[in-house]
Amino acid sequence: MCVNDAPVPVVTVDGPGGAGKGTVSSLIAERLGWHLLDSGALYRLTAFAAGKHGVALDDEAGLAEVAENLDVAFPVADGAVQTLLEGEDVTRAIRTEQAGERASQVAAVPAVREALLKRQRDFCQPPGLVADGRDMGTVVFHEAGLKIFLTASAEERARRRYAQLRQAGVDANLSSLLQEIQARDARDTQRSVAPLKPADDAVTLDTTRLSIPEVVEQLTELLARRGMA
Repeated sequence: MCVNDAPVPVVTVDGPGGAGKGTVSSLIAERLGWHLLDSGALYRLTAFAAGKHGVALDDEAGLAEVAENLDVAFPVADGAVQTLLEGEDVTRAIRTEQAGERASQVAAVPAVREALLKRQRDFCQPPGLVADGRDMGTVVFHEAGLKIFLTASAEERARRRYAQLRQAGVDANLSSLLQEIQARDARDTQRSVAPLKPADDAVTLDTTRLSIPEVVEQLTELLARRGMA
């Protein structure tokens, strides 16, 4: 949990891209009536804003300044969450594979992580928070009441992403997607600051052969056993 004026329960859901954490987190938050933090969106937005303003990905000071001054909003329209950057709808633009690659590079910059840390913690508000990311349980909310680490094989995560892109009418190559996922995994797990790994007290769940409803059901049972649902 985190403490503002009063203790607020927190569930963290960490893991690599494609493990299902984003979908699962939003469903759990909706079921509980809690707030949702998509921390990955903040890194994607930082990378996107850096490109928009001509800041290079190796310019640590410039990236930190971009992160500190992000003009972002997450309004809900017709039941869907939008992502606005400086008033522009970038919901789809920040979800491309290239945007994910750039976000992974930005996330390895210590000054950017420091700049975004307080902003992420500010999402912790009553009645509770579900925080989705890569270091939510290890760094940002290390005292969370329930920490989940979702994983799946790289091959399965590439297959899922391929299916999503094809459904959206986007050309994709499964082999290339697998290589990109493996490269991103290596970068995220080997970075010196907040590497991707389960917290010592996290519950790890392999979703390779599980459907989203099955994952949500298992996590709901965990929440109930912890007295959080």
